[in-house]
Amino acid sequence: MKVVVFGSGLPATAETAQGVRDHGHEVVVVPAPTGGDNLTETDMADRLTGCSVVIDLSGPPSLADGTLTEDDGLVIDEDALVARRGRATAGLLAAEAAVGVEHHVSLSVVGVDRVRAEGVFRALRAQEEMIRRSGIPYSIVRATQLFESAVEIAAATTEDWIVWVPPVGIRPVAGAEVATLLAHTAAFKPTNAVQEIAGPDQFRLDAFVRAALTADEEHRRVFADNRSTVFGARIRHADLLPGPGAHVARQRYGDWLADRSASEAVKP
Repeated sequence: MKVVVFGSGLPATAETAQGVRDHGHEVVVVPAPTGGDNLTETDMADRLTGCSVVIDLSGPPSLADGTLTEDDGLVIDEDALVARRGRATAGLLAAEAAVGVEHHVSLSVVGVDRVRAEGVFRALRAQEEMIRRSGIPYSIVRATQLFESAVEIAAATTEDWIVWVPPVGIRPVAGAEVATLLAHTAAFKPTNAVQEIAGPDQFRLDAFVRAALTADEEHRRVFADNRSTVFGARIRHADLLPGPGAHVARQRYGDWLADRSASEAVKP
């Protein structure tokens, strides 16, 4: 079976591709569509020839969703973002339909159904709805914040060299474990449903970001403020926490940070 992973350069891309290979399938990695001119529908259809399953990793928020400024952090033009992500998703789904793809696997974010429809979450909600209505069998994997995303979250919420985030609960998860679930999902029949994955420990978002910056010997201060937004959205305390049926990953954030620091220390 041929699986195409759209996500070159995105977190967990290499691990997802390797997971697919470990299941005994052929895998091709392609840059994720952006809604710009990087991949036309015809280009995507050509890449998908002979493909049975698509894994799209472009869902989670990133700094590419807006303009990063020193004074206000990440500034997002919501209408433009919704339109851009919509074009990308529509083009990909149309290409899949044209070549007969049998399973669309999409990486999304825990809380899409609870966070107010604003900022990146407005675009994500629209993307999920397009997938459901496409007629292509699908599986949506919603992940909590990846361990690897803490520094990017800090960058998005930095104003005048101070990080401002809301004191909301999260259960961050290792990107490698999300990749394992994505590859496993792709190897089996579509669920036409949502599966959540979360890490074993709960933190406040400010503690999560602060730990990453401390490990990197960063000196930006991190403050909790209920009025702060995350990628353009106001978050309530439990919005980003998984539901009771979530898959619980094993790796702990503290262990992951320690392993990363040890790996950095041995580099020449």
